[in-house]
Amino acid sequence: SNSNYGNPYSNQNAAGAGTFAPAFGGFMTDPTAQMGYQLGKTALNTGQEYMEQNLNRYVSIPALKHYFNVTTPYVLRKLLLVLFPWRHKPWSREQRPSHHPSSDPSASANASYHFLPPRKDINSPDMYIPVMAFVTYILLSTLLAGLRGQFHPEVMGLTATTAFLVVLVEILGLKFGTYVLSINNDSQLLDLVAYSGYKFVGVIVTLVVSETLNRGAGTGGWAGWTVFTYTFMANAFFLLRSLKYVLLPDSSSSTPAGSGMHTVARSQRNRRTQFLFIYSYIVQFIFMWILSRQDGSPTQAKTATAAAAAAGRKLGST
Repeated sequence: SNSNYGNPYSNQNAAGAGTFAPAFGGFMTDPTAQMGYQLGKTALNTGQEYMEQNLNRYVSIPALKHYFNVTTPYVLRKLLLVLFPWRHKPWSREQRPSHHPSSDPSASANASYHFLPPRKDINSPDMYIPVMAFVTYILLSTLLAGLRGQFHPEVMGLTATTAFLVVLVEILGLKFGTYVLSINNDSQLLDLVAYSGYKFVGVIVTLVVSETLNRGAGTGGWAGWTVFTYTFMANAFFLLRSLKYVLLPDSSSSTPAGSGMHTVARSQRNRRTQFLFIYSYIVQFIFMWILSRQDGSPTQAKTATAAAAAAGRKLGST
């Protein structure tokens, strides 16, 4: 369940809501204006409640907010961790009791625990970096195509479609994997979805550095493959270490009893280990290669330009 994560946000009343009317002088004192304002406010609240009720069928809003509870220092540190994960320790996530500690030992043993939000734990997965990296990847790919003289109106749409399909296929694969591996915790699925987006950080670095070293000739050649190999290995190592505590939790003296992280059977553990290796290396290699593939050959640019010109002449003749 999502109770392990808690709700890092507290319900806050909209302070200062009553100061809206004075800003418009005597306009809001008119009965018709007040009625319209109340109707609009009621419609807005009804629409918000409807969206939250329907969205809650698929994902818990408090749990989703947990993944966007970040700060600027966290984002910078997490980016460095994704790109340089080799000497980072420890990889385990921090947990805190949901209630204030009690002097009663039995109460402390039965207390429920939740993971700290990303802003308080560098090892906690977030969705802010993956979402921002996803958008940056689309814009960057379009910009690089323009700098290579390969831009045409369909570039952004094709790039966004490719990235979206990669994310969709990966999420569906993760959903199937959680079913096969008997992972029924929605929070663990959200963890996997969050971790799947960190690949875009390595892809962005591959595109920028490869284009710079190859002088706009794409991501091919020894320079492109060298940068790609490093970012892929860094991302795979990061996932291997991070997902170990999601897929292969174990009970130890450092794991609270009420944390919800229980041991798994040996046969199930072997299957999860195989899934972890295949997902971290093979699956990520395929997806990162698809996303970072950029052809800077002038022949392709001329072909695209000629095709666009021919299409324009055909439309003009009709």
